[in-house]
Amino acid sequence: MESTRSNILLERGSDIVLVLRRRVGEGIVIGKNLVIRVLSIEHGDVKLGIEAPREVKILREELYEEVVESNMEANDFDISLAKNVFKKDGDKGEDH
Repeated sequence: MESTRSNILLERGSDIVLVLRRRVGEGIVIGKNLVIRVLSIEHGDVKLGIEAPREVKILREELYEEVVESNMEANDFDISLAKNVFKKDGDKGEDH
C-alpha cells in the first residue's frame, strides 16, 4: 500500500529525522509493538494516543529532561555534606 502524501527526511547532526503528515485517526508504527495515533487536532494542539506494552516507559519530553537533569544533580552530590547532617551530638566529625 503506497501513500500519496510525501514524507520528508531531515538531517539533525548525525541523526535523520523522518517527518510525516498524519490525519486524525491515522497512526505510525515504531518497532513491533508501539503505535502512535493522532486522536484530535484543536486550535493548534495535537492530541496523541500511544499504544504500547505496559513495560514501555513513556514520558513527555520536558519531563524526561527534568528526570535526566535531576539524576545528573544527584550524581554530583557531595556525600560529605550528608554525613554532617547525620552526625551524633557528641561526634566532632572525625572518621573512626
